[in-house]
Amino acid sequence: MDQDRPLSNNAPPQTGPASPQVKFPIPVNYEYSQRRYAPDRPQRSLFGILARAILILILIPVVLVPIYWLMPPVSTLMLWRWVTLQRVERVWTPISEISPHVVRMVIAGEDGRYCTHRGVDGLELQSVIDEYAEEGDARGASTIPMQVAKNLFLWPGRQVIRKVLEVPLAYYMSAVWSKSRMMEIYLNIAEWGPDGEFGVEAAARRFFRKSAADLTVEEAALLAGALPNPLVRNPRRPGPQLSRAAQSRLRIAINNGSAAVSCVIPRR
Repeated sequence: MDQDRPLSNNAPPQTGPASPQVKFPIPVNYEYSQRRYAPDRPQRSLFGILARAILILILIPVVLVPIYWLMPPVSTLMLWRWVTLQRVERVWTPISEISPHVVRMVIAGEDGRYCTHRGVDGLELQSVIDEYAEEGDARGASTIPMQVAKNLFLWPGRQVIRKVLEVPLAYYMSAVWSKSRMMEIYLNIAEWGPDGEFGVEAAARRFFRKSAADLTVEEAALLAGALPNPLVRNPRRPGPQLSRAAQSRLRIAINNGSAAVSCVIPRR
């Protein structure tokens, strides 16, 4: 009887004993499982990458600020110019070798209550917040520590998010560094010329052909007056705007007296 049964054309030839079939008590739809759970894996991976990136960005200043207590730092703008093959001129100069006139003029122009606050000038900040609430725009209220935070770890511009980030960085650096060290770093990383000059020593050599230790009070006032716009203002040939800025700093420094700089220049 078996010899008379026709063979199917689609049936594969039997080459050995048939494999036993595994039967599950509950049906499993593998296609549904893959379609349901596969998209979650990239989302979790993207979230992990983002979280690690944020953690690294937070740790950079946490780690570098104590290191910069001992070694000269470089600014993000200096790094950008190096990466883009642009000129950078910076001569690190200890604060003991910088004319005290520079310290007086910079504090008078950039942060009049430098010696009394701990990184952020609360009175000035509140004034700017009120001005912004009324007019929708406001002048800057950056203290010297906030400017150092921007120069070392952030980016230029007037974005609100950058200002917000400056505040905790300024408090942190002020807690780690002394006032003298903060001023020393500021005077060595501030952009101070149109051709990649950074720091007061490079500025003094470019504009007055002398060392920062030998600057007169008038020259220091002109250099301090150029800080808000160092790419345009030329202390060697000051225009009306720079001349007014220098005179304003001289007047403020005289009115403030030695108490305004006592945290950097000890009273005698």
